[in-house]
Amino acid sequence: MGTNTFHMLVLEQDSNEAWVPLYRKRVYVRLAEQGLGWLAEDAQERGLEAMREFAEVLGRLGIEPGSALAFGTAALRSASNAPDFFKRVFEETGIPAEAISGEREAELIYHGVRHAVPWPDPETVLIMDIGGGSVEFILANKERLFWRGSFNVGVAVLYHAFHKSDPIQASEVEAIEDFLEKELASLWEAASMHNTQILVGAAGAFDTIDLFALDPATKPQGYGYLPVEHFEPLYAYFVKSTEADRRNMPLLLPERVEMVVAAVILIRKVLQRVGIKELYTSEYSMKEGMLLELG
Repeated sequence: MGTNTFHMLVLEQDSNEAWVPLYRKRVYVRLAEQGLGWLAEDAQERGLEAMREFAEVLGRLGIEPGSALAFGTAALRSASNAPDFFKRVFEETGIPAEAISGEREAELIYHGVRHAVPWPDPETVLIMDIGGGSVEFILANKERLFWRGSFNVGVAVLYHAFHKSDPIQASEVEAIEDFLEKELASLWEAASMHNTQILVGAAGAFDTIDLFALDPATKPQGYGYLPVEHFEPLYAYFVKSTEADRRNMPLLLPERVEMVVAAVILIRKVLQRVGIKELYTSEYSMKEGMLLELG
């Protein structure tokens, strides 16, 4: 139950105990349309409508709503009226939902990513998951997690605070970069201690990189890879675009049109500040981490 998007994933185990997807759904709810501290009534209604739809799917599949796992992220751990929203979700759908900490979210992202991306052992990588409200960072190798952090610098936060012009102006890009330099100070320190040159981007905005930068005919299942210099033309393409330009991009999902510019500025800042040389993209993230943690 994300700040921008609610996701549903239903799976079952086959005869070999492998997980097989039965149903996937994403609904763009924009919970933080008016900020992270309070869920407006219309935003709550969009969220409730998504959860009612999910409950209907569970019913069609013969699954008890009470057996679902529903975790809320940045907006739902920050908003003072989030407990009331969770109560309404349970009353209307029977689905028990709860907020999880940023650290817990980071753990689940790590569980998902390490099953999708074949990064070299024992290489330490920086994992990055961009949400609407928060961004999770994890420093880890395939065996253990060394450091994690959750920062309220998600694309909805950056978009509403800084992206005022169309196309975005250089001064606004600079303001975002200055803001990130200060807000991510503990990340810069941790990354320097672990000396990583590999970034793994988990789902979300990194799905857009996959679509625009990688050939689906040759892309491996579950992940993508590109040298970091291949990101720069994509960055320039989006930063120079108007909103009308982006609405006419066939590969760009409608819910990414407004905030993809903030996303690529954020990614580029991390690439440059940390000194990343290689970029992987992971199709697995928090949802899959929730599943894999169950065993």
